[in-house]
Amino acid sequence: MTQTVITRFAPSPTGFLHIGNARTALFNWALAKSLGGKMLLRVEDTDKERSTDEAIAAILSGLDWMGLDYDGDPIYQSKNIDRHTEIANQLLAEGKAYKCYATPEELTEMREKAKADGRPMVYDRRWRDRPETDAPSDTPFVVRIKAPETGEIVVNDMVQGDVKFKAENLDDFVILRSDGSPTYLLAVVVDDHDMGVTHILRGDDHLVNSARQITIYNAMGWDIPIMAHTPLIHGQDGAKLSKRHGALGVDAYRTMGYLPETIRNYFARLGWAHGDEEIFSSEQFIEWFSFGGLNKGASRIDFAKLENLNSHYIKTAEDVHLYELMTSLATELDDQVALKGLTEHKPTVLAALPALKTRAKTVVELIKSAEFIYQERPMQFEEKAKAAVEGDAIGILTKVTAELEALADWSHDGIDGALRTFAEQNELKFGKVAQPIRAAVTARNASPGCFDVLLLLGKEESISRLKETTAV
Repeated sequence: MTQTVITRFAPSPTGFLHIGNARTALFNWALAKSLGGKMLLRVEDTDKERSTDEAIAAILSGLDWMGLDYDGDPIYQSKNIDRHTEIANQLLAEGKAYKCYATPEELTEMREKAKADGRPMVYDRRWRDRPETDAPSDTPFVVRIKAPETGEIVVNDMVQGDVKFKAENLDDFVILRSDGSPTYLLAVVVDDHDMGVTHILRGDDHLVNSARQITIYNAMGWDIPIMAHTPLIHGQDGAKLSKRHGALGVDAYRTMGYLPETIRNYFARLGWAHGDEEIFSSEQFIEWFSFGGLNKGASRIDFAKLENLNSHYIKTAEDVHLYELMTSLATELDDQVALKGLTEHKPTVLAALPALKTRAKTVVELIKSAEFIYQERPMQFEEKAKAAVEGDAIGILTKVTAELEALADWSHDGIDGALRTFAEQNELKFGKVAQPIRAAVTARNASPGCFDVLLLLGKEESISRLKETTAV
């Protein structure tokens, strides 16, 4: 019987959904779907001081926005503590773990000695083989795993190859704290085993953790999942992502106006490749995804490329979908003016979107570019637009307004004919007529073409705006 592939995404709910974690979720999602398996979500909320309901909500919201569906309900690690403790006690009873009574002072002494010797701190196993009768009375203890003392622990990694760790550098790590609570290293192994996880795909900052966790798998006689560790995402300067690099959370990309299709596509390419393909659908990504496409080297985020990709997805999106994204984002940003304008002028906004979306790189830019449709009066002119309706332009606008007001055929051809005739009769280049008109009715530096805006606004509104501008 073929085993069902099960991957998992296991974030700690201590903040927003970091883009590095989002990419991990994306890869696990694609891996599960490409192999006809399942991706489970485990919320690692055992750190009660740092885990918050708000962070859990942010993670669930981020996954939903990205379109990364998981199977079943979220699993909360904090509900499995009794099971983790049970396994620790089983290891203790089988002689594969032991109670350690080393005091904080002794551990500090070990740490300082290691520092003086220029090596990492490694617990010296002083309680590993001591009899229980040596234990001091009423002294707290931790439970440590009996890790191999010699040889190597090998992580058979699907990205990095065989990664070897010397046993002497991976001491007898703690699996139960002195207060009886299980450590991360133990909890993760127990949960992965009980959830039937077959593939673990995560960042390469977990490689050492994997080596330690293999010790627990071996002690329990459990099958070790297939493992893959991907390099972390770096900033454009090559350094590990930090606050100085800008947006770190998925929620930030949403509020900056990026489409989920863009984020899926772009972050798939940060650490994975299929030939030279740069733009691909989620269906193609799933079809093509494999361990062989994952990169060994770190990837650098490039915001210019991200913007260009977002521009592509905006241009190819359905207008109704874009309108929904605009109103949703205006709601999220609490931009009541934009929300009211977009809602009240929905037909006009939809009609304008074919022209607007060719210029926009983000949904935020789309919202801004649609402002001319619903802006409040008197209009607030942007600097270049104001310059375009000053000086000689006032006289031109006054005359052409009268021509347009008398125009019976308010169509593209009708407006085109009237304006070109006006330009000829007044010995003006067409741009000298069209540019001031567009600036006068939009008050914006950038907008759709002259004919487009006049048709979108309609005759009554266009004439009203032109008169308002020339009356100033």
